[in-house]
Amino acid sequence: MLSKIVSGAVVGIDGYLMEVEVDIARGLPAFTTVGLPEVSVRESRERVKAAITNCGYRFPDDRITVNLAPAHIKKGGTGFDLPIALGILAATGVGPDEGMRHILIIGELALDGRVKPVNGCLPMAIAARDAGYGGIMVPFDNRREASVVKDIPVYPVKNLADAVDFFIGAQEILPEPCDVDHLFDIQGEIADDFAEVAGQSHVKRAMEIAAAGGHNLIMIGPPGSGKTMLAKRFAGIMPAITFEEAIETTKIFSVAGLMNGHPGLVTKRPFRAPHHTISDAGMIGGGANPKPGEVSLAHNGVLFLDELPEFKKPVLEVLRQPLEGHEVTISRAASAITYPSRFILIGALNPCPCGYYTDPHHHCTCSAAQIQKYRQKISGPLLDRIDIHIEVPRLSYQELAGDRSEERSLSIRERVMAARSRQIERFQASGGYMNAQMQNRHIKTFCQVNPDSAALLESAVERLGLSARAYHRILKIARTIADLAGDDSLGTAHIAEAIQYRSLDRGL
Repeated sequence: MLSKIVSGAVVGIDGYLMEVEVDIARGLPAFTTVGLPEVSVRESRERVKAAITNCGYRFPDDRITVNLAPAHIKKGGTGFDLPIALGILAATGVGPDEGMRHILIIGELALDGRVKPVNGCLPMAIAARDAGYGGIMVPFDNRREASVVKDIPVYPVKNLADAVDFFIGAQEILPEPCDVDHLFDIQGEIADDFAEVAGQSHVKRAMEIAAAGGHNLIMIGPPGSGKTMLAKRFAGIMPAITFEEAIETTKIFSVAGLMNGHPGLVTKRPFRAPHHTISDAGMIGGGANPKPGEVSLAHNGVLFLDELPEFKKPVLEVLRQPLEGHEVTISRAASAITYPSRFILIGALNPCPCGYYTDPHHHCTCSAAQIQKYRQKISGPLLDRIDIHIEVPRLSYQELAGDRSEERSLSIRERVMAARSRQIERFQASGGYMNAQMQNRHIKTFCQVNPDSAALLESAVERLGLSARAYHRILKIARTIADLAGDDSLGTAHIAEAIQYRSLDRGL
């Protein structure tokens, strides 16, 4: 007999539908899986056979052929176990084959029949909804993740027997409810607040500008000056994540298998801080079975690279494409996978190898050549893509021990959101929604300067030897500064402040 089950898989972060066809014919016992299955899919026959037997059903002693269609796409993962098992049972007369064709089914099987969670449930639920299916059956542990997709019932199952009983009408499974508004409400207050950081008002100002315009930022300062502490609080001043951004970010986390600890939806902007020993594949994504890298896991959030010069040069250089294009394409012989990677990069480094070049309380032992070599580990093209350079000095005892009240992150966030609103209104007709994303045509339209500002900018370009990209970065930063001040035009003060945020262009 022949049965057909609808299942799904993931390419990149998007789900696609596929058919699991099971044919049972008379002949010597055999179990063959076709349709470009990878090792994890071919091994499913052992899990499926044990699960069916241990749940009390008879496993047929005939020739079983499983076809995963479309046959030209390589199949990986363990999510085909449950649909294969149900297809075998349907082909032997256990359960109605017709009822299973209207519900997308995914799940990994344990040997005792338990249905274990799989990666990528959210994009597959979206694909099932868009294709007009009547529901999706998922492992119980994936129920919250899939239920955030509107207009499609989600049926969670704990074991193979529950799934069979549901299709034969012996057991009712209620669709998993989801209150998306509640998920955003329970995200709580900002855990790491700028009010906890003493002093460094000029660095906080630079971070406010970076958050308002979506600008990348690099901090230069001696050890213990607070660079990491400041970076960890940056996401707290960014505008709250929208539902569309949350869905996009959750799809990436779902594919990467990082949804543990999330109540079904990523409702906070991600903050990723990989160690400097990371490989280029870990940073950009890829591998034998491609997965998103850190630049994609930071999508709609922050990527923090501490001790920036300690990262391997190839790792830093692969950042250039996502910083400019906001996506990563991983090419293989048979296919190409694209992951989104729109994030704000925050880098931190010491001013010199020993760390004390700008510290008045410690003697620097580095020569000018050593400092130059240390800083040259960050290439010019990468540095040009970082809009804001800010120095973070060591705090004095009076600043550390003082009882001065610092501004809270929520207050800074309000100004950031007001500036973002001005940008959304400005760019709604031309595409984009942040100053950092402006193209040359936008800069010519929205960043016009008066004669005094033009003279100041010309002087800075000539004295510092700025590249064309750095020149445009200054105009973008000035536009953000003006937005924070509520000004429609760029003034000399805006240009002057923006120039101050290109400290690495001035040399030693």
